[in-house]
Amino acid sequence: MKLLGVIGGMGWSATAEYYRLLNDGVESRLGGLHSARVLLHSVDFEPVTAAENAGDWASMAEQLTAAARSLEAGGADCFIIAANTMHAVADEVAASVDIPFLHIAKVAAEHVEQARQRTVGLLATATTMNADFYTGPLRERGLEVILPTEEERPEIDAMIYDELVHGVINDASRKRFRQVMQGLVDRGAEGVVLAGTELGLLLEADDCPVPMHDTTVLHVEGCLDWMLSD
Repeated sequence: MKLLGVIGGMGWSATAEYYRLLNDGVESRLGGLHSARVLLHSVDFEPVTAAENAGDWASMAEQLTAAARSLEAGGADCFIIAANTMHAVADEVAASVDIPFLHIAKVAAEHVEQARQRTVGLLATATTMNADFYTGPLRERGLEVILPTEEERPEIDAMIYDELVHGVINDASRKRFRQVMQGLVDRGAEGVVLAGTELGLLLEADDCPVPMHDTTVLHVEGCLDWMLSD
């Protein structure tokens, strides 16, 4: 089994879910007392998100590059960023080390393509929804991406950062997400991509009238394939 390096802490609730899913997956695939070989570098989220809010991508890249290099030095065979939004600087971070990197949006795009859906809605932080580092890999595969309305995006961002990042599960927020997803479906979405690593903590399959693609789950499955490959 390869040693997976994980840049986590953005936020900690999503990182905890990654760790749980990785170990569940290894146990399911290998049985017995097998567990995931994981090397975690959990960053302090405050300066990372401060850089995001300031649009200081160089600072964000510098912080995550330091984490990636520490994972490489610690013996990781490959690494991931356990957060969707911080993939805004993924190319720079991946280029800073010599070990392979598994990009969450590329994993999600491949899965949606295999599901034979051509039009999908996207739920994520404002940064992720307003940039092309996430929608780009989807559109490169010929997929149409529908975003929430301009008015809905700040509300979604707030529910992620003010609640889910802190592990807070709010029924009122679940109801609001249901409304937003119904709006995406009404505009033609055949599926909805949960491009926030914490969204799967709140939303379940019956919250949406079309299939949801939880990028945390998909990312973990891609990691397991990679870790357990020859």
